[in-house]
Amino acid sequence: MKKIVFLTGILLACNSVVFSQGTEIDAYTMSNTELSGTARSMAMGGAFGALGGDISILSINPAGLGIYRSSELTGTVGFSNIGSSTSWLGTEKDVNKNNFSLDNLGFELYLPTSSGSIMNWNLAFSYNRVKNFNREYKMENRGMPNSIGDYVASLAQGIPEKDLIYTEGVYDPYFAANMAGNWLSILGYESYMINPAGNNSYTGFFDNYRPTEGYLRVTEHGEISEMNFGIGTNINNLLFLGASVSVTQMDYRLNSAYEEYNELDHHIYLDNWLNTEGDGYSFTLGAILNLQMIRLGAAYSTPKWFQLTDYYDARAETYLTDDDVETRYTPENTYTDYKFHTPGKWTFSGAVIIGQSALLSADYEMTNYKNMKYFNTDGGEYYTNRDIEADFGVAHTLRLGGELKIIPQFAIRAGYAMQTSPMRTELANNDVEVWPAGTIAHFSTTENTTNYITAGLGYRFTPNFSMDLACIYKTNEGKAYAFSSTPDGVISEPATLKNNSTRLALTLGYKF
Repeated sequence: MKKIVFLTGILLACNSVVFSQGTEIDAYTMSNTELSGTARSMAMGGAFGALGGDISILSINPAGLGIYRSSELTGTVGFSNIGSSTSWLGTEKDVNKNNFSLDNLGFELYLPTSSGSIMNWNLAFSYNRVKNFNREYKMENRGMPNSIGDYVASLAQGIPEKDLIYTEGVYDPYFAANMAGNWLSILGYESYMINPAGNNSYTGFFDNYRPTEGYLRVTEHGEISEMNFGIGTNINNLLFLGASVSVTQMDYRLNSAYEEYNELDHHIYLDNWLNTEGDGYSFTLGAILNLQMIRLGAAYSTPKWFQLTDYYDARAETYLTDDDVETRYTPENTYTDYKFHTPGKWTFSGAVIIGQSALLSADYEMTNYKNMKYFNTDGGEYYTNRDIEADFGVAHTLRLGGELKIIPQFAIRAGYAMQTSPMRTELANNDVEVWPAGTIAHFSTTENTTNYITAGLGYRFTPNFSMDLACIYKTNEGKAYAFSSTPDGVISEPATLKNNSTRLALTLGYKF
C-alpha cells in the first residue's frame, strides 16, 4: 500500500519526466556542509562567529566584518588526502584519493567614518568552497541473503506487466505518467533482472539461488561553492551588525557499478551515472556584542533555495552464458528539473580576548534537517518530504578554537569541531525502507558524530603581508547499503563505512 501512495504522490507532484527528484539521503548530502574558510579559521576549528576580522565569517556571522580596521585581500589553496574503508560481511576494502583545490578567495574594504556613533563600514566579497564531494569507496562480500534482483522484484510488485513493456510508437514506460518514479522496475524488467510470476508479481533473476559474490564501487566528484557579498558596521566599538547574501553553486557527480554472481556463475550488473547541477541563494544576518575581553555573537542563516537539474544514465545487464546476455539502457539525454530547500540554521558564539597575545572562542550551531524540502518546478511538494520529516531531526555542531602568539609576528593555533548526525537510528540502520533515486539503489547513512581535529601556524612577515597554515583531520563512520531492505522480506546487509580525510590549507593575506 505504501508503494501505491508513494507513486501517487510523485505522480501528482511531477511534470513530464521523473527519473528522480532525489531521496531523503540525497537531501542530507546536499544540505550538509563541512569545515571551510581561511587557514586561520580552520586551524581554530572554524570557531569565528564572535571573533570576526576574518573573511570566513561572511557565511557564519557577517557582523564580524565590522571588526576589521583595514582592508584585506586573501587567498587559500588546499591539498586533501581522502580515505574510505568498508567491511562487508567480513571482507574489507580501502580506497585513498588525493585532491588539490582553490578553497577560498576574499576581499574586504574598510571604510572609516569621520563622526557619529558609527565608527566604520565594511564591504566584503568571498568565494568559499563549503563542501568537497570527492570520495570513492568499494564494497565486496562473499554471499548475501538476497539479490538486487529480489529487491527490484519487491519494488515491482503490483505493477501490471503490460505497464512495463515498451511498444514502439505507442507506449514507452519510462515516459508514462502512471510509471513516474519507477525507472528501476522498468530497467529491471527489460534486462531480465526480474521475471513475471503471475498476478502482477515478480521474482528475481537468480530465483532460488542466493548471491555468492557481490561488488559495489561508488565514485563521487564535485563541490558546493559559495560567492558571498556582505556588509558590516561598527557602532561605538560596542555593537557590530552585518548582513550577507550568498549565491551557491551545486556540482555533484556520481558513478557507481554493482555486480552480483551466483553459484551457477550467472551475473547481474547495474551501472549508474548522475550529475546534479544548479544554483541557489540565501541570506545571513548577525550581531556581535563587544564587552572588552568578552564578545558574544548570534546569527541566522536562511535556507538555501536551489533550482537543480539531474542528468542521468543507467545500464543493467544479466548474464547466463556468453550467448545469452541481456543489456538494456535508460533513455538517452534525459533530465529532471526541480527545486530544493536546505534547512536554515542558528549560530551562537562566544570569545575571550586575552590582551594582544591569546584568545579562545566557541560556536554552537543548530540545524533542523526536518526542514529539508523538495518541490517540482511549479512549487508542489514531493512525497519524499514526508520521509524527511519522519526520519531526520536536529543536528548540533560545536566548534572550539584557540590562538596563542609566541611573539607578535608568530602564532600557534588549535581547534576541535563536531557535528551530530540528524538521522534517526531507524534510518541509519535501514529499519525503514529507503526509496531508490531513480535506478540508483545504493545509499549510505551516518549515525555517529563527525569529528574534526585542527591545528595551524601563522606568521606576519610585515605589517601588511601574512601567511597561515592549517592541518584539518576529519573522521566519521556510518553504513553503506547496496540496496534497501523491504517490509516484504528482502534483507540487505550493510557494510560499515569509515571516512577520513587529512587536509592542508595555505592562506596568503595582504592588508592595506
